[in-house]
Amino acid sequence: MSGHSKWSTIKRKKEKTDSKRGQIFTKIGRELAVAVKEGGPDPEHTSRLRDAIAKAKANTMPQETIMRSIKKAAGESGSINYESVVYEGYGPGGVAVIVEALTDNRNRTASEVRHCFDKNGGSLGATGCVSWMFERKGVIVIENTGNIDEEELIMTALEAGADDVNDADGDFEVTTTPAAFSEVYDALEKSGYAIAMAEVQMVPSNTVEVTGEAEQSFLKMLDMLDDSDDVQNIYHNAELQDDDKE
Repeated sequence: MSGHSKWSTIKRKKEKTDSKRGQIFTKIGRELAVAVKEGGPDPEHTSRLRDAIAKAKANTMPQETIMRSIKKAAGESGSINYESVVYEGYGPGGVAVIVEALTDNRNRTASEVRHCFDKNGGSLGATGCVSWMFERKGVIVIENTGNIDEEELIMTALEAGADDVNDADGDFEVTTTPAAFSEVYDALEKSGYAIAMAEVQMVPSNTVEVTGEAEQSFLKMLDMLDDSDDVQNIYHNAELQDDDKE
């Protein structure tokens, strides 16, 4: 995501999601399974599962698929051995990058992630080397269908506990604390808004403009990381010029 979650950047991610839906569903299924192992199959009792369900819905994962994944995970929780791993480093052009992974083999995942960085002119760093530039927030993008009452949307979001509502290239970006994310998501969903993206992210406090060869190398690095089955989320503070061409 770009530093201010530009909708053009999100659209790029969504377009890729549309072409690789099976892989995305597999990754979300892994998130659901880990959430169930940690807190059980009832989303009322575990915020991680509620957040994963919201992310699944925003990625158009069918409700029956979500429930099937939860039930399967509940029955196999003893055999689920994925662990969360976070990698930090710099990509081409000095871009700060955070990679979140779920893995059953730390050595394999570390090797894959390091290869993605090294091959494209980036470098992995120590834990904490870039995370201080980011803040964890809930981000919900509402698609502007042309008939939205902006004041009503803002009121609904704020009353549910949102921190702010901003323009996102013509659409609406709702930001929340991680704790308020699920409640705000539920309120917006029940109100009938078209939710184009919803997840708890690491949002950077500033952006770095990346152009030319550095931009192309960085985009290749993002694609390589996306293709790893273990990589769940990638956050960065790049402001990509290709966004304006989409």
